[in-house]
Amino acid sequence: MKHLYWLDDAAWAKIEPHLPRGRRGAHRVDDRRVISGIIHMLRTGARWRDCPAAYGPYTTIYNRYHRWSQQGVWFDVFQALTGMSGVWGGGAIDATHIKAHRSASGAKGGTSRRPLVAPAADEPPKSTP
Repeated sequence: MKHLYWLDDAAWAKIEPHLPRGRRGAHRVDDRRVISGIIHMLRTGARWRDCPAAYGPYTTIYNRYHRWSQQGVWFDVFQALTGMSGVWGGGAIDATHIKAHRSASGAKGGTSRRPLVAPAADEPPKSTP
């Protein structure tokens, strides 16, 4: 596969010191291969299941990404490499877009035929057959 992404030696030398070490559990597989796979998947926007086999099992790629996201490892790596946190403060962007179908205003024949007038206070509500 010619379109795979692999970390070069310079990039790996910058990232490696910031990875977690000495954790309990099973021995981790090649970190460089897995991180290259994570970067490839994030750059392409593909499903994790479609991860190329050259990076290893897609479950390993996803589990490492997800676990390290929860532990804040990626945030620490980003901050160490860029010198900033990437978070600038609070902000909100609203890109709400609602599009109604042309028949969304009512059924065939237009609006309802019943009057929308509330009964008087001294008048009991009328029942409809």
